[in-house]
Amino acid sequence: MGSNVTEPVQLRVVDVIEETSDAKSFVFEASSLLSYKPGQFLTIEVPSNSDSGNTARCYSLSSAPHESDLLKITVKRVRDGHGSNWLCDNLKVGHTVKALPPSGLFTTRQASSDLLLFAGGSGITPVMSIAKSALASGSGDVVLFYANRNEASVIFASELNDLSAKYPDRFVTIHWLESVQGIPTVTQLKNVVRHFCSYDAYVCGPAPFMAAALTVLDELKFPRERKHHERFISLEGNPFDVDVTTAEQDSPVVGVDGVASVAASKAARSFRVSGKLGDVSFDHDDWPPDQVLLDFLLKKKLPAPFSCRAGECSSCMFKVVEGSVKMTKNDVLDEEDLGDGFRLACQALPETEEISISYDF
Repeated sequence: MGSNVTEPVQLRVVDVIEETSDAKSFVFEASSLLSYKPGQFLTIEVPSNSDSGNTARCYSLSSAPHESDLLKITVKRVRDGHGSNWLCDNLKVGHTVKALPPSGLFTTRQASSDLLLFAGGSGITPVMSIAKSALASGSGDVVLFYANRNEASVIFASELNDLSAKYPDRFVTIHWLESVQGIPTVTQLKNVVRHFCSYDAYVCGPAPFMAAALTVLDELKFPRERKHHERFISLEGNPFDVDVTTAEQDSPVVGVDGVASVAASKAARSFRVSGKLGDVSFDHDDWPPDQVLLDFLLKKKLPAPFSCRAGECSSCMFKVVEGSVKMTKNDVLDEEDLGDGFRLACQALPETEEISISYDF
């Protein structure tokens, strides 16, 4: 289940694990209310580069929900990467950090699915969470293609060996070392994974690696619903500084159509939403043309998902069913996502008077 906490939380460090020479895992003690799905991430507040103030960075959870109530993120140093180097240099057992609740859509849909996982370098972090959860709670097979510079840079090497020993008939890891085999090409990747075209595919890693893996999935004709990818960029703003203004919620009316209908700029229209945000409607309300959808939903006290609030992650993504919205910024949705109707609520403004959206996809 996703977290039922919506405000920032303080997480206390209870362990720091040296994974490799340039990667550490940080284990946090957290309330049992702070639940998450395999593959989700935490947004962590860190000091900014300037003399004062803070900024934020997103780090995937490498722990799995079934393991314990503890949360674990794994951070690999990035050259000139402010957040990763600050955490690895400064965060110690007993310290606390401020974090937004777990978020993200890079999660599995069905526990019984066969999974084809692509990970490059530190991209193993959310993939590890997905793999452990699928093996523990599912019944499908899991194939992991894991690319690294060399053997010393393989994060979770021991854990992966343990999983292979525990699930010899269900789990296979294909290690690819650049020092031995070179950077994997599209042709090489295709030859390795072409036998798993019926699996659900998940991809995370450096941009060139992800581009190659996604090209392979396209050439192997994986349908849109069976290919998933995760990517992060450095956040420009600090979502912890945003003060969400709420207003009195009108009396909700039960909706039945499974989507949300929003009027663009005129009164006497209705807003309806169902699915994971609940099943409610608001009559005689207006979505102002200068207010992004996320703020409108939060003002109505609907638990709309979000993290960065800056168009730099996909946590607030929704699907347009009817009508049109425009986005003021988009750093994460590709042309295929846009063509399928996906948009970011933190950047979406109404373009037509009647708009229907859905958070169920």
